[in-house]
Amino acid sequence: MTRILHIITTCDLRGGGPIEAARNMGTIWAGQGHSHDLLTLDPEDADLELPGYPGRIFKVGAPVGKSLAARYRYSPAMVPWLKANAHNYDAVIVSGLWRYQTMGAANALIDLGIPYFVFTHGMLDPWFRKRYPLKHAVKQVSWLLAEGRLLRNAANVMFTCEEEGILAQDAFWPYSVNAACVGYGTRDVAGDPEAQKAAFRAAVPNLADKRFLLFLSRIHEKKGCDLLLDGFARVAGREPDLDLVIAGPDQTGLVATLKAQAEKLGIGHRVHFPGMLKGDIKYGAFRAAEAFVLTSHQENFGIVVAEALACNTPVLISDKVNIWREVESDGAGLVGPDTAEGAYKVLSGYLDLSQDERLAMREKARACFINRFRIEEVATRLMTLIESHLNKDAGAPSHSFG
Repeated sequence: MTRILHIITTCDLRGGGPIEAARNMGTIWAGQGHSHDLLTLDPEDADLELPGYPGRIFKVGAPVGKSLAARYRYSPAMVPWLKANAHNYDAVIVSGLWRYQTMGAANALIDLGIPYFVFTHGMLDPWFRKRYPLKHAVKQVSWLLAEGRLLRNAANVMFTCEEEGILAQDAFWPYSVNAACVGYGTRDVAGDPEAQKAAFRAAVPNLADKRFLLFLSRIHEKKGCDLLLDGFARVAGREPDLDLVIAGPDQTGLVATLKAQAEKLGIGHRVHFPGMLKGDIKYGAFRAAEAFVLTSHQENFGIVVAEALACNTPVLISDKVNIWREVESDGAGLVGPDTAEGAYKVLSGYLDLSQDERLAMREKARACFINRFRIEEVATRLMTLIESHLNKDAGAPSHSFG
């Protein structure tokens, strides 16, 4: 049995793909006889649950507030906890950068002699440097103090696809990592498809039985929802029975702006904002959608893309979603640039397809998921990588991106 400690900012599922993937891998490894626990920066008294997770969750964070330290998720308890407890594990995974888990892990793990592995989750993408140059300058300082040091001493820095590893190389200076491309994915979708679709329709009654395109993710400026609205407005006239659903948690108050944009474009009555969807309602949305759309400016992997593919749903994505090459190669969807014109291109391109071509794309979407993005395969690859470091005679693989 291999014992894994996984350090992550939060166990709140609203945190997106990283915590969902951590839960899934923990469940798979438990079935294989391994153990997987979480160390989070959630406050100890946070009322958060992670349904179906088989491991223990240790919350060592300070109260959440508006101060700089609170936003950084500074936790004075993290380093002492690791020094007292990390020896109970064979290896440690650190998920994400630019919060205190990075600094705390660097201060505690480098000298403990326990192999650790870092998932960057796309946080070294150069889009952030272009979009937030002042923040990038601050992050360069943090890189010198924490992130660079943590990654340089990691057994492996893990990337989810080739594109992510290539983009990361020019992010910060100095850059020296032992890289490994392990892939990424999600669990296959279970349940009764018809019941799930009915649950979704009941949750969004204004949609009734109309056809729709689906966006489902965090509602954030980097997701390009404004581009999606522009593109949809241009194709709306040719498909009067087609609506748009924009679902997901609104963490920055962007929905009001998007609603105003939709009204100005004359499509307000055809755009629905049901908020965050979970469980059967979420999977029903994927299954019932004509296609899934993600016109992001930056997307490391996009767990929601893999979930859509698992539900036989074609994906219409920007070329800033790092798995776009795999999607395009498999014929599982359409790809365009992260612009209003690019959004229009993928939407109109899909609507130009015949009914037979759309059905064929649905079959290819499912095949793409099975062949590339099933979390069981990812979990196996990652455990093999970890155990290669634990076996002193085996050595550990590394990867160069070119």
